[in-house]
Amino acid sequence: MLEVRHLQVLRSIAQEGSLAGAARALHYSQPTITHHLAALENHFGARLVQRGPRGAALTELGEALLPHAEAVLERLRHAELEVRGLAERGTRTVHIGTFPTAGALLLAPAVKRLHQQGVHISLTEGELPLLLRGLRARELQAALVFSQPGDRLDLDDEFELHPLLADPLLLVMPEDHPCAALDRVPLTELRDTAWVGAADPHDPCDRVLAWACAQQGFEPVHAMRTDDYAVVQGLVAAGTGVALIPRLALGAPRPDLVVRPLAGPDLAREISVAVLRSTAAGSAKELVAALLEQAALITDRWARTG
Repeated sequence: MLEVRHLQVLRSIAQEGSLAGAARALHYSQPTITHHLAALENHFGARLVQRGPRGAALTELGEALLPHAEAVLERLRHAELEVRGLAERGTRTVHIGTFPTAGALLLAPAVKRLHQQGVHISLTEGELPLLLRGLRARELQAALVFSQPGDRLDLDDEFELHPLLADPLLLVMPEDHPCAALDRVPLTELRDTAWVGAADPHDPCDRVLAWACAQQGFEPVHAMRTDDYAVVQGLVAAGTGVALIPRLALGAPRPDLVVRPLAGPDLAREISVAVLRSTAAGSAKELVAALLEQAALITDRWARTG
């Protein structure tokens, strides 16, 4: 019969590279490590660890078992944290991540609703790569994420992805820009214009801009890069260049800027919430329902205001 400690031993041997190292890491004696490893190998009827004078390494079968062992141990760790938190505080806790522009308009109202229902929220804010790392490491149970249409976020099957809204990407220009009088601006009019882009050139918004410009036969030239949309707007107002900014990130209109849609296909980023399936069912459903409700309110407001 498989036991949790058998899986812990396998993982520790893989991490430490020897039975002695695994014994030290788990605070077991080396004979105890040997006993648990033998029980695990007897269970599968196969050798899972190859021992030698320089240490120990997993066999091909051991490597095949390792990710399943890690997943089981991680699921148990989250179960323990969740149940302990409920026992100690009398509330459910959900560890949620968000990128800055979604935090205020999308997440904050959902957090209020969850608090009213007795759910405690632990919040992590960061850019998309940080959030994805937190999800993959199971440090986050849910996160607001965004992507270019058709992108894969490379999350495993332990996550459910719930689409929330399409966030239009709008052109932001200085008020005296030659295209400011146009209702919709063709990209070809911006062929020789400098752009203010994201700090990460692989940001989905920058990639969709590069794709759209490529359809018109040119590449956008970035004068500056920053992840702070307030700084982006300040740089554009100062005449450094133009920018493509998600509507959710625009905030209050500035009198020294002009905001226009681009001519041609609508450009947008897709905002979703990724939820770890092992999150308590009730908490996960409440979070998704609250976010969907808030996303619908935002989309409806955009439709009314144009």
